[in-house]
Amino acid sequence: MDIATILGILLGLVLIGYPVVTGEGAEMFGHMLSIGIVFGGTIAGTMIHFSMGQFLRIFTLIRKTVFYTAIKEDDLIQKMMNYSAISRRDGVLALQQQIATAGDSFLVKALQMLVDGQKAEQIEDHLLMEIHYLAERHADGKKMLEFMAAAAPGFGMVATLMGLVQMLSALDSPDKIGAGMAVALVATFYGALLANFIFIPLAGKLGIRSKQEKLAREMIMHGTLAIARGDTPTAVKERMQAFISAKVREDMKPTVK
Repeated sequence: MDIATILGILLGLVLIGYPVVTGEGAEMFGHMLSIGIVFGGTIAGTMIHFSMGQFLRIFTLIRKTVFYTAIKEDDLIQKMMNYSAISRRDGVLALQQQIATAGDSFLVKALQMLVDGQKAEQIEDHLLMEIHYLAERHADGKKMLEFMAAAAPGFGMVATLMGLVQMLSALDSPDKIGAGMAVALVATFYGALLANFIFIPLAGKLGIRSKQEKLAREMIMHGTLAIARGDTPTAVKERMQAFISAKVREDMKPTVK
């Protein structure tokens, strides 16, 4: 989990939670029927809109969105330079020993294809397909979170209207109108809170994570193709550094012995 996510969650809980807990009528915010309609309605609508398989993947996507640690570009470039040096010095089969410590599953697959002796064209076709379907899966997850962000305020309004109907049916008891209005508006509050504090930020962060992971995989692919063609470590570095800003590029050398 990155520091921005942690700080955002803590700041939101303090700025929103403190007035709710310490203000008058705090018990109104615990109205379970309103909460149930907003949460349950949003989940039900999402299940109707998407397939069960897509819906169940949302939990994995959320976990990956919040806890995903992006690969550092410099570390990745250094690894690929080292693999290039090993391949040129000891042969491509020597990369078999590096697979166990590669870490990233996509990098492991790329190295295994090199070790298996596949041609650069075959490696490129396969890795491009992997990158394409990664982007597709992330796009589906982002669409789901955006749908939930749109649905939550809608179900909040549904619950509010239900509360208003019940309140208006009890106009002969003026002392109940204020409490009834408060309960009705609680649902709108939860709908807006879910959308703006949970679903919209998660959808945005998933988009950022997707771009980061796609960039890392494209760098790995181009580094792997350079190794397959027998390029020098310097050529591998120059090809991979094309993906990052000139300001953050470093003068690297292979570190293998």
